[in-house]
Amino acid sequence: MGGDDMSICRFVNGLLVSWGAREQRLVTQVPGRMNTVFLNGAYQPKEEAKISPMDRGFLFGDSIYEVIPSYEGSMVGFALHIGRMNAGMAATGIGLRWSEDDWRRLCEELVSKNGGGNLGIYLQVSRGEDTKRYHAFPDGVEPTVFGFVIAIPEPQVADKKLAKIGRVATAQDYRWNRCDIKSTSLLGNVMLFQHGYGNGMSETLLFDTNDELTEASAANAYIVSNGKVITPPLSPHILAGVTRHILLSILREDGSIAVEERAVTREEVLQADEVWISTSTKEIVPVVEIDGKAVGDGEVGDVWLAAQALYSSGKFDY
Repeated sequence: MGGDDMSICRFVNGLLVSWGAREQRLVTQVPGRMNTVFLNGAYQPKEEAKISPMDRGFLFGDSIYEVIPSYEGSMVGFALHIGRMNAGMAATGIGLRWSEDDWRRLCEELVSKNGGGNLGIYLQVSRGEDTKRYHAFPDGVEPTVFGFVIAIPEPQVADKKLAKIGRVATAQDYRWNRCDIKSTSLLGNVMLFQHGYGNGMSETLLFDTNDELTEASAANAYIVSNGKVITPPLSPHILAGVTRHILLSILREDGSIAVEERAVTREEVLQADEVWISTSTKEIVPVVEIDGKAVGDGEVGDVWLAAQALYSSGKFDY
């Protein structure tokens, strides 16, 4: 789903090195840091955290999650992320009643206990542990609440020479019809992401049966045509990305770059002057190549430069 992150990790000279895409700047993680997790009311070392194999999040992917970026302790879009998670739990009938302040305290504690820096705060709520495997929602079970942090890249910089770029593949969007729910049932997204990654790309743009753009396997998607930013409207087939919300709000408030939400055809994507994808932890990524062919002139575009500058200056207001 849009706004989700996938990363590859390797130990190099005693450091855990991770990157979310082959164009992304390396992020190093020192073993022993980022070791504290939260599970059902307790902070503990991650190797001691135990979740039952009968938990419905494990058996069915019956759970909702969020990833909130935090830069030196300052979170981006916190209330929007929590609002989306609450909406996902309401849509799926998961009965956790935490306030926004409860979630804020959890996030701040996870950041503090794990050393701060640039972190993605991962939050997950499953329907809980049952005594059997049965599709119907069980009665009398308590939701499982889990949280941990991951290292994320330095924020994107509004500089063409320093921009972290993307090269993407394309595929038909064969995921389910409730992609607006940020569920951990991500096998379709994983397979579509792997389609791109396995072919040396950093993402996969998805098109529906009408050959219209939906999003990417783990990001929202945009085109730029004649100076206008165009993105598909929200629907059950598209996640309401927090970065998408912040970006479009900032652009509309500033007014210097036109924005339109409408259907976007494959032909328009391939003929676009610029193409972008966005996630919470990678911000706005200019795509310079699709299926091996250059987007526009194959360089980072001027509209991206202006949009990223606006986003960088305003993101902490959300």
